[in-house]
Amino acid sequence: MRIFNKFRGTKGFISNWQRLLRFRYMIQEHAKERCRILAFWEKHGTGATEEAFNIKRRTLFLWQKKLKEGGGKLECLNTGNRAPRRRRKRLWDYQTIEEIKRIRGEHPNLGKDKIYPLLSLFCEKNNLSCPKTKTIGRLIADCGGLRVYPKRVSHFGKIKRANRQKVIRKPKNFKADHIDHLVALDTIERFVFGVRRYIITFEDIHSRFSFAWSTQSHASLAAKEFFNLCLKVFPCKIDFVLTDNGSEFKKHFAEELKRIHLTHYHTYPKTPKMNAHCERFNRTLQEEFVDYHANLLLNTEEFNRKLMDYLAFYNTERVHHAFQNKKSPVAFMLSSPYYPLTRSQKCKSGWPYT
Repeated sequence: MRIFNKFRGTKGFISNWQRLLRFRYMIQEHAKERCRILAFWEKHGTGATEEAFNIKRRTLFLWQKKLKEGGGKLECLNTGNRAPRRRRKRLWDYQTIEEIKRIRGEHPNLGKDKIYPLLSLFCEKNNLSCPKTKTIGRLIADCGGLRVYPKRVSHFGKIKRANRQKVIRKPKNFKADHIDHLVALDTIERFVFGVRRYIITFEDIHSRFSFAWSTQSHASLAAKEFFNLCLKVFPCKIDFVLTDNGSEFKKHFAEELKRIHLTHYHTYPKTPKMNAHCERFNRTLQEEFVDYHANLLLNTEEFNRKLMDYLAFYNTERVHHAFQNKKSPVAFMLSSPYYPLTRSQKCKSGWPYT
């Protein structure tokens, strides 16, 4: 895609823009100061310059030489890298380093904080000095990083690095402006008598209309079936869908969204605040219903029947804090001008409902 500029065609714009970038990012303040000192030296002489700036004569000639060789560009006077050419090397027993390599090889990409207790046991057993957590990180860096990536075999038979699948992230300034603009889904996981059960939740971000369903499976097919149920219950047509990166929202669920032409936004990893409204509904659902009916999760059909009664109360009678504790989600939807059943209504004065 070609980007058009409003200054395109203006004479001298490109050269001025390049000069601006040079002075803004490439030329250091030290270089500007050295250039001023050279100008002062040329005007007032060596003695006055040494007395005013406490700089030796040979330093002035060195700066003058650099400026001449650089064609008069000020970035030639930038300070270079002052790191020593020969640095001290960390000297640790080879057994310790080999153990770090073994741990990283057996447990790919294990962090330095997780390696430390394992390494300390090895060093204590072999009467060796154990490096601290930060030193372990530096030793891993000295060994080249020891990072391992998942691999895949291409259709040519070559082994290549398997990158993570790219997904569409929720835009930073995205805001749900009306009903059905954005719906969010999430999953609650509960253990009941050693048995794992899942509750998939659904919420319209603008109206707070919510739905939930208990399942025994964490597969994407179950999430797809739940979303189809939500489409039947929710009275409006949905524009965007927001989920986390869980496996239940992959494969069958993603294929269903593509089939009905819905944009699927994903949150960033370990960032639940991007789906804060649904996370808050999860807490409300657990504190007001799930905690008191957890024993029914063994029989999901009975649990879902009880859950439907609570969701009917939540959506139609229970007032919501987002609406100043005056309206329920359904009452807010009916009072909204964007709700499809109210768009054709007219007020008493005869003007169309806007």
